[in-house]
Amino acid sequence: MARAHRVAAYTSAFLVIYILGLFSVIPIRLIEADISAQILPFIPWWLLVAFGSYSLWSLGWGVFTFRDCPEAYHELLQEINDAKNDLRGMGVAVD
Repeated sequence: MARAHRVAAYTSAFLVIYILGLFSVIPIRLIEADISAQILPFIPWWLLVAFGSYSLWSLGWGVFTFRDCPEAYHELLQEINDAKNDLRGMGVAVD
């Protein structure tokens, strides 16, 4: 649980700093106030889009390289066949 605590601590610290900057409680250096007022409201959306892009890329790469792991491929096919046989044994029409 230490990793979850670390992630929660970093996230909460970033969130506090972001909110303080968003409401102009603390000034953001190297950026003018009017420019930061235009940019800061869009940072959560940018992070959401970046996370979604990373997730889709990661999922696509996993699908693309799935055949590179023949052991995992055959293991997954065996598990699918076992599940189908179990369902057929219970009287469920699978095919």
